[in-house]
Amino acid sequence: MPPMTQSIAIALVSGGLDSMVSAARAREDGHRLLALSIDYNQRHKVELEAAAKIAAMLGAERHVVLPLDLRAFGGSALTADIDVPKTGVGADIPVTYVPARNTIFLSLALGWAEAAGARDLYIGVNALDYSGYPDCRPEFIAGFEKLAELATKAGVEGEPFRIQAPLQNMSKADIVREAARLGLDAGLSWSCYDPTPEGLHCGLCDSCRLRSRGFEEAGLPDPTRYATHP
Repeated sequence: MPPMTQSIAIALVSGGLDSMVSAARAREDGHRLLALSIDYNQRHKVELEAAAKIAAMLGAERHVVLPLDLRAFGGSALTADIDVPKTGVGADIPVTYVPARNTIFLSLALGWAEAAGARDLYIGVNALDYSGYPDCRPEFIAGFEKLAELATKAGVEGEPFRIQAPLQNMSKADIVREAARLGLDAGLSWSCYDPTPEGLHCGLCDSCRLRSRGFEEAGLPDPTRYATHP
């Protein structure tokens, strides 16, 4: 276990490839790691099983899975009875966008960070190969960091929080290469929005397509089991 004098970081760990690499970067940066996953009653709840494996693999000191039923609100193909698109990544914000999800998740991570004495929050967003979600943009990350300063006792007393988005300007291929550089088993991660009953990635949703293309463009073997290859 790392020495107790090391700083603590809160890493949002969804179970996906991006959050796995982001959390691994927190560890590489020398932080003691606390992992936070949100069980928001998402369609692809299997990702929480992946999150548990990733947190254990990274040696997180604690892994909290916090229940928060966003199906009570709906408004997304991940939290309501709306079909997940399977026709490819388009130009518009897709129905897999969950209203204000990263704002909600970062707010919960911020609460734990202040309680635990952490000042660094890691989130695996990126603004290159993604589905166009507004809460993945650099402007959002900068805005939330300012909000954290204004909204907390620590921030008011001159101990600001840092929202770390180490994958912000990476392509999916870059992220795949980064996983390999860090020695991570990408096969532990889960990306698919609409898993098959057999527990396979569907291969056709936006997330599957981006994942598959990332491995292909990185020139590295894809460990993912797809029902239909993208």
